[in-house]
Amino acid sequence: MPFFEVRDLTMYYQTLRGQVKAVDGVSFSLEKGKALGIAGESGCGKSSMALTLLRLLPNNGRILAGSIAMDGMSLLDMPEETFRKTIRWKRISMIFQGAMNALNPVHRIGNQIVEAILTHEDVSREEAVKRTHDLLNMVGISPKRFGDYPHEFSGGMKQRVVIAMALACNPDLVIADEPTTALDVIVQAQVLKAIEDLRSRLQLSMILITHDLSVIAQFCDDVAIMYAGKIVERGSAGDVYSRPLHPYTAGLVRAFPNIAAGRSIIRSIPGSPPNLVDPPAGCRFHPRCPLADDRCRAEEPVLTARSGGHAVACHKVDVLAGGRDIWQEQPQSA
Repeated sequence: MPFFEVRDLTMYYQTLRGQVKAVDGVSFSLEKGKALGIAGESGCGKSSMALTLLRLLPNNGRILAGSIAMDGMSLLDMPEETFRKTIRWKRISMIFQGAMNALNPVHRIGNQIVEAILTHEDVSREEAVKRTHDLLNMVGISPKRFGDYPHEFSGGMKQRVVIAMALACNPDLVIADEPTTALDVIVQAQVLKAIEDLRSRLQLSMILITHDLSVIAQFCDDVAIMYAGKIVERGSAGDVYSRPLHPYTAGLVRAFPNIAAGRSIIRSIPGSPPNLVDPPAGCRFHPRCPLADDRCRAEEPVLTARSGGHAVACHKVDVLAGGRDIWQEQPQSA
């Protein structure tokens, strides 16, 4: 039995324009101590899925179907108060996107971490303060800065405080949603290295959501490619990157610059993700896909497992499995 398993998860936002199909039949599993990367363009449902896993949806978010299980225990059937006390932050925590907005600017950073501990665990304030000192030290911040305010820290140090807060209750699973947003590349590398060191030291499981394919290749065991609310390809990071089987994945990999290769034109995927109030019929990628035919426009492909645990949802999988570079054949748009 997988440590963490999601099956056919469906979550829509109710809006005046209609239902936004943000998470539509998503399935994946995660083994203890492993890291799963979730990649895809903005607007494809990655952050919405993360919020769904933690049941932190806004008032207009509705979980319509599916299951989330941890150690075989259903998390969606659990009463909200029980989930808040026993799962959220204690067993599953989150590193939110943008440390600038994740910290309260009028409270000292140490007190914000202490508050998280006292809210979810039955310990004394003295014990919570001691643990906070240890956490700050663990992420590379001097405990002497316990009483400082967020504006006294750089962007990278704020992100380290957010990481410390996510680890405050010794969770089993950490969901990191774009943890290096708005940081320069040097600080990004430092923060990601800190996350990886902590994950290895504490034997954490992790779901890492990012646009950066190189980060997933470096830090994750498996990868799931998400497009228009659905997972279109899933497998080990090495397999998915070296032999992508979905045209969307192949386009993402090709659009990522390779500094070790010869100079060449970076070819982007034409168009943009669809409006999820009214997504296309059939395969949702077909309006942008160079291989699309009548079947793709009418029949939705099912995520199907192939060799080595590699799974893909595409009617044209045999074309890419044969090694054909479909994006090399496309003219470069202006």
